Amino acid sequence: MDLLSLARAVKDRAQEPFTDLAAMARIVADPRLPLLLVLNRTLFTPLYRASFLAAAAGSGVLRCMASRPCDLESLAEHLGTRPEDRQRLRAWLDIGVRLGELDRREGCYRLKSRTAKALAQVANDAVAAALEELLRFHVPALRDAPRMLKDGSRFELSDQDGLVIARSSLVVRGFVEDAVARALPRTTPVRLLEVGCGSGTYVRYAAGLNPRLTALAVDLQAEVAEQAAKNMAQWGLADRVETRQGDLRTLDLQPQFDVVTLHNNIYYFPQEERAEVLARARSFLAPGGTLLVTSSCRGSSTLGLEVLNLWFEYAGFGGPLPREDELLDQLREAGFDDVRATRALPGQAFRAFVGTNSATGPVGSLPVRTATTPTNAEEAAS
Repeated sequence: MDLLSLARAVKDRAQEPFTDLAAMARIVADPRLPLLLVLNRTLFTPLYRASFLAAAAGSGVLRCMASRPCDLESLAEHLGTRPEDRQRLRAWLDIGVRLGELDRREGCYRLKSRTAKALAQVANDAVAAALEELLRFHVPALRDAPRMLKDGSRFELSDQDGLVIARSSLVVRGFVEDAVARALPRTTPVRLLEVGCGSGTYVRYAAGLNPRLTALAVDLQAEVAEQAAKNMAQWGLADRVETRQGDLRTLDLQPQFDVVTLHNNIYYFPQEERAEVLARARSFLAPGGTLLVTSSCRGSSTLGLEVLNLWFEYAGFGGPLPREDELLDQLREAGFDDVRATRALPGQAFRAFVGTNSATGPVGSLPVRTATTPTNAEEAAS
């Protein structure tokens, strides 16, 4: 190396820090950077955390780590991961570590954040499912609305996961059970029809309140009805509860039921058909029988309910959440007497609607149009 080359090399090395500072100054001066940093802190990272937690809870990964740390092999076995995909599983788990939801020590993953530990508990399964519902169904309603307006597409029932919705709807379990307890006779024999039974949790609750109760539990989705039947067998109720897949509008039943219930699913019917659907439900009631409809209603300040309502505005079936006065009028139009609505807590949007079938002869019903609209809600509380 000659003297000139040496001098140039020294000069270049001496200028490197200044060059870096100049580049940094140009980057920092970019007006988009502050916005990007704010979004990363307030939107990106929380969204990453929520997405990871929803997937970890829904897949059972959090539950696996609830009692003890788990190594990669045990988690891969739980998920049914192929050996060649275990590195991909590790990459996903390491993102959970980076987000602060998990920790890794001595080759094992364990729960770290309070949120992860809470969602891993069996008692909080409904909350974990609600998080999954939010990300899988509510976010697409907000994200895809402009595109759907442009191309005319709609959400369909197949865009939902009935088992997830059934689990998440249990966040209102206390409200529904209170309504069931108020409507159900406790000592006399009772024949119950539950439309949209989900996992059967509320039928089980009713059976616990009245040991002389027998029931028919119906769900539109075959996989949900199948799971409900398995649950009834596990709970020791198979001899008291028949479970089947079916559609309220096509059920062939006699007016033999003392109580008919629809929990969290009235908005799975088009708004203009709800009086007909309710009349159909009345046709299954014995004289003096009771209909119980529980539902979240419009007019709430709860943002989650507004987004749920938005999803149904963009769905190819069903309709918006009901308004209290609207549903009361539809119950009267369907022929019910002693119609009333109660709220579980002041300020809450959840309502219990009750009507009585006072008919003493054959129960008539409004003509129900044939349609492809789903009847039960996967939102039917499990």
